[in-house]
Amino acid sequence: MVSKSVTIAWLCVVVGLTLCGVQADVSHVVGQENPVTDVCLSCICEASSGCDASVRCSGDVCGMFRITWAYWADAGKPVQSGDSPDSQQAYANCANEPYCAARTVQGYMRKFGQDCNGDGVIDCFDHAIIHKLGGYNCKNQVPIVYQSKIDECIQRKAVEYGAGQQQ
Repeated sequence: MVSKSVTIAWLCVVVGLTLCGVQADVSHVVGQENPVTDVCLSCICEASSGCDASVRCSGDVCGMFRITWAYWADAGKPVQSGDSPDSQQAYANCANEPYCAARTVQGYMRKFGQDCNGDGVIDCFDHAIIHKLGGYNCKNQVPIVYQSKIDECIQRKAVEYGAGQQQ
């Protein structure tokens, strides 16, 4: 049986939580193809749209991650099975489908992943900032409502996984 402290330490590495006393660089785990953890993706989704799968295109953004065409293109134009990146509907089809949209976020972070907040690591906080402000603007001020949603989500996930409990 795995001890509670090992489980908490593992969660701190996976999520990159500062409340654990460790600033984990979750983006550069050896052999990790996707820079953004599932926990971080879920928090970005929550902060973007409440993770409402019924959200479609509105203005220049689509889907629960609120992805623009340029974001999708910068991410490598991922598509759903059977679709072509050159199809007129490829962007909307992908951005409106949760798994394809998540692959889009992963592709964007592979291209633009960087330490936006200057803490020396690339973690979920950086990914969330890049998602909201873009790869070239991530050192700018993050809207407080969005940042609060990210912070609250990460804290809640830590508690859900047991990291917030005392030993």
